[in-house]
This record gives sequence, C-alpha cells and structure tokens, in this order.
Amino acid sequence: MENKAKILTVAGKGGVGKTSICASIVRLMVEKYPDKKILAIDADPAVGLSVALGVDVKLTLDDIRQSIVDSVENGETREAMELLSEARFRIFDALVEMPGFAFLAIGRPESSGCYCKVNSYLKEVISLLANSFDYVIIDGEAGIEQIQRRVMDKVTHLLLITDQSKKGAQVVTTIKGVADELISYEKIGVIINRVTNPELVPLTQVPGVEILSAIPADAVFAANDIKGRSVLELPEDSAVLKGVREALQKIEIL
Repeated sequence: MENKAKILTVAGKGGVGKTSICASIVRLMVEKYPDKKILAIDADPAVGLSVALGVDVKLTLDDIRQSIVDSVENGETREAMELLSEARFRIFDALVEMPGFAFLAIGRPESSGCYCKVNSYLKEVISLLANSFDYVIIDGEAGIEQIQRRVMDKVTHLLLITDQSKKGAQVVTTIKGVADELISYEKIGVIINRVTNPELVPLTQVPGVEILSAIPADAVFAANDIKGRSVLELPEDSAVLKGVREALQKIEIL
C-alpha cells in the first residue's frame, strides 16, 4: 500500500540543533496546515523532541516492545499473534494528541537480544499509522540506519542538518551515502545551522545536495532553550523559524 503521507526525516550530527529544527518544522506546518493531520515521531533515544514541543511522554514504543519481550521471556503462553495485536492497540496509548499534531516517541534503542519479528511488526504498524496522516515528521538519531531499522525505510523528504564545522559536513555526507543505499527518498536538502560566519557558508558543501538555508546563531533561541521553553514559544521572527521556513519552501513542503 502506497503511503499517502508526506514523510519528512531530519538527520545530522549530534549537537547541531537538529531537534530544534525538527520542532520548528512541526510548528510551522501546524500553523500552515491547521486542517491537515500531522504526526511528529521522535526516533532519537534522547527524546528531546518532546521537550522542544512541550509534550509529556508517558509511554514509548520501546516500552511496548519491551513488555512483549518480557512476557515471552517469562514463559507466558499467549500466542505471538495475540501479543502483536495487543502491541498494535497499545501504540494508540503511546500516541499523544497535541493541539494541531499527534506525537509518538520511539524511546531508547533495543536492549541486547534480537527480536526481529517484534521489531519488524512495530515498524509495519508505524507505517500503517503513518497512512492515517497527511504529514509525518521524524526526528532521527545521528545516523539514518536506526530510522530505517526501527521506523520506516521510505521517506519523501530528507533534511540533513549540519553546522559550519568540517566534521558536521562530513557526517551529513556520510548519512547521504548510507541513505542512498538503505532508504528511498524523493527530495533531499541541507540546512546549515548556528552560522557564525556567513561568508564561509559556501565552503560547507555536501556533494550533490542543495543548501536550502543557512540559519544564523540565534541568541533568543539559545535563551529559550536554557529556560526549557518549547519552540512553540519562539517569536515569529526568530532566525530559526525564518531559516526553517525558507528551507521548507525550497523543498516544497510549505
């Protein structure tokens, strides 16, 4: 079944403001499309997107997964299919309804031991769930493999986030290479975040990928972040929101 949702995945090196950009995407899309169904998925084990969006997470997908694994290990005799169908219902317990969007946290990475059937089933359920939405925005870990393994292997838009460091650009170049092998995507672009020297922006390059916007280091946002305020509280004219809006327009999401 073809996903009707536009699925936007955000990836990049840790510490470059990826989660803040992802939260800004959710905010801008909720404002632009009040009548559309929007799902934000936090696929980063740090669960930072929930804080950036002011969401109180009580249950993650990995909590559900672990409870299935525990009941199998404890020798409970329920059939695997019964457990899996329970997981399917419990995903709706993990879904948090917020004004304008729904939120799902994947949680911490799998513990040791491979429960491939459970993992692939939960991934399938997320794909089915995605079909109920118009837009899905995924905040990924520093790489793309984990998104592909634990969430979904087909996205429509891939946004790579870096800062001006050589290391940041190398990481997103590597992510693009891995994405080309592992996942299918339609559009790709780079956002350079926390720019301190605009003249050097042209030096930050990811071969074959367009730079969608360069976002200056934003004192207002940094202060908000320190106070633990969500991106939803940022002023409309903040540099982060302006830069993210520009990128989304170029990649034809806004």
